[in-house]
Parts: sequence; structure tokens; C-alpha cells
Amino acid sequence: MSDPRDKSETTPEFSPEAKAVLNRARKSFVVSMGLLVVGLIAVGGALVYRASQSEPKVGGDYVIAALKIPSGGEVVSAVAADGRVTVTYRLGALTSVRIFDGKSGEMIREIPVVSE
Repeated sequence: MSDPRDKSETTPEFSPEAKAVLNRARKSFVVSMGLLVVGLIAVGGALVYRASQSEPKVGGDYVIAALKIPSGGEVVSAVAADGRVTVTYRLGALTSVRIFDGKSGEMIREIPVVSE
């Protein structure tokens, strides 16, 4: 039996055109991989940057504990926006809207709702 290591292995030589194509393919691969690595570094940097930024507290504009409406009043709706709390309530046949400051709880304005 013959030993395969005894045979002299010769690799075929490529033509100059084939060598040029292989070199272009290698360069293209290196450029593609370089762009991929740069993109991954950019995404990682963006994630680290976003994670290190301090985020504002949700609801930080609203620290009031209670709002005052007349006794016997039934709250129809309450909306918090722009640092204010708007409460619509019904007291008997009368419906009113009260606007409160979100930080101090102070009533800014009361608007009665009347029918035409």
C-alpha cells in the first residue's frame, strides 16, 4: 500500500487574471468586514451612550397627593398634561371643570359647564 504523504502534491498555479480576481475578492471581503466592525462599534457606542444618560423621572411634574372637590361631587374624568391636572366633576345637576397645578396642588381655575 502506498503512503499518501509520499506523493508530491503540487498546487496548480493560477493565471494572472485569476490572481487579480482573487485579490479583488480579498480586498472586497476586507472592506466589507471592516464596515461591519465599524457599524457594530457604532451601535455599541450608541447603546452605551443612551444607557449612561440620566432619564427624567416619569411623572416628575406631578407631586400632589390629593385634589379638593366639593363633598358629594362625583369625578367624571381627570387628565394630567403640561404640568396641570384637569378634573371634571358632577355635583347634583351641576358639572364643573377644575384645573390644578401639578406641583403645588393649588386650584388655578374653575369652569362651570352649562347647557345651552
